[in-house]
Amino acid sequence: MDIVWITCGIAVGVFGAMVGSFLNVCIWRIPLEQSIVFPASHCPACSHAIRFYDNIPIISYLILKGKCRDCQERISPRYPFVEALTGLFAFLLFWKYGLSLQLLCSFLFTASLIVITFIDIDYQIIPDVISLPGIPLCFLAAVFVMEVPFWESLLGIVGGGGVLYLFAACYEWIKKEEGMGGGDIKLLAMLGAFWGWKSLLFILLISSCVGALVGIFMILRFGRDMKYALPFGPFLALGAVLYFFLGEVFQQILWPV
Repeated sequence: MDIVWITCGIAVGVFGAMVGSFLNVCIWRIPLEQSIVFPASHCPACSHAIRFYDNIPIISYLILKGKCRDCQERISPRYPFVEALTGLFAFLLFWKYGLSLQLLCSFLFTASLIVITFIDIDYQIIPDVISLPGIPLCFLAAVFVMEVPFWESLLGIVGGGGVLYLFAACYEWIKKEEGMGGGDIKLLAMLGAFWGWKSLLFILLISSCVGALVGIFMILRFGRDMKYALPFGPFLALGAVLYFFLGEVFQQILWPV
């Protein structure tokens, strides 16, 4: 049984890495409003189509030593990183849920957060094309697959979007400038839909603490006059993913039975 479980886990991880290759396409093309299907994957420097044997997740990058086969332009290490990260999460979710509909929904949810994270890092935007349909889809997945009570998921949508909207409105009223984009509000509504309102405290706590630590590091590294604004979406996504593995413990601390 252990060998079968390990074999299935490796297979799921490899599949996750393959999906990660597609996520790289989404991260690149969605902000540019390009099709994620056509044309086929190609080098962004020389536009030469990538051969199928040069498109094997992680392995092709290592074989090619991080360079395009045709123009020898450097390939960003982010590509194999996203592939490895997606494969790792696929394996961890398999470890938690096994081969089930919960695994499928959880993996798709996590994959969308990976895309959102890197787009937000690059462009400081969270695409509506992911977050807006993500809200009802996460609601359906939560209620019918993840066994989240209907009202908890519904309150997660209202509470998630409402909490950040209130924070954003207060910040704008006090500072007279926008401190949080609408994308973060819609993203937290999507996370609340998937996990329910009880998850929101954990997600906000983790995202705020990690965001503060990263912010302090950035100030120490670049000085207080740095003009780069840290996107909040990646920290929200981190809190949502960690909730897979720490959420039950957190809820038991808050509401012990």
